Amino acid sequence: MSNRRQKRLIPNLDTLPRPIYARPESWGPEGRLTDWHSHQWGQFSYAVSGVLNVSTKLASYVSPPQYGIWIPENTEHKVESNVAAEMRSLYINTNALQGERWARPFTCEVSILCRELIVRFCQNPALYDVGSKEERLARVMLDELYQQRKVATDLPMPVDHRLVIVSELFIADPSCCLDIVELGNKVGLSGRSISRLFKQETGLTFQQWRQRLRLSSALTWLESGRSVTDVAMSCGYDSLSAFVAAFKSQFGRTPGQMFSSSKAEVCSAQKSE
Repeated sequence: MSNRRQKRLIPNLDTLPRPIYARPESWGPEGRLTDWHSHQWGQFSYAVSGVLNVSTKLASYVSPPQYGIWIPENTEHKVESNVAAEMRSLYINTNALQGERWARPFTCEVSILCRELIVRFCQNPALYDVGSKEERLARVMLDELYQQRKVATDLPMPVDHRLVIVSELFIADPSCCLDIVELGNKVGLSGRSISRLFKQETGLTFQQWRQRLRLSSALTWLESGRSVTDVAMSCGYDSLSAFVAAFKSQFGRTPGQMFSSSKAEVCSAQKSE
């Protein structure tokens, strides 16, 4: 992980000046990091390019290019990227939202239409006039956000101190090849107990949790330009084909498709702006 990341400043806002407020950002190759904080409004962060990581106290969420992360109001979180990123954030007043969809954090894939609406909206003045075409665009964009498909890229974190030790082993080294019995021996649990507690505390089996962690780690490494083969080995996969199959199952695209399309979308967004 880079130690050169710059602190990302948090806007000094007590209230939102408009129900939907745009904050476009371009982050350099050194990456960015915020301190833990919360807002009295929701935040939707869209990665035009780069990989965004958002952590709450209960889970972490990763947004590869063309995906977005929703964080509800009053949810303590931090945002970081270890590589260059084009980010478009929308701060949204809760009064503008309806339904249970917005009550909890989630990651979603962003459609072409929704992407273009976000990019266009972020070109407008932040303090757009009430009743203006910019306000109408904001309402259309919000309607489209309701339609975006959720994807499971969240990584719930266990709280049992023994499982925390296990999870930190894999966070430090996603290629760790210790089996569940060996892990249990390290923390004084049986392999069966680790399986039971992981499911109980995270909602995922240990194998599912480990795969999500590995694929989340892969995103940043792929974005930084490392080869797919190198990343597959660094994530603990025995073969390139197994890694590509797991990646496509999780994200709906192969690594090559995801990151070649990312570069194309950056050019498209820059031309639009």
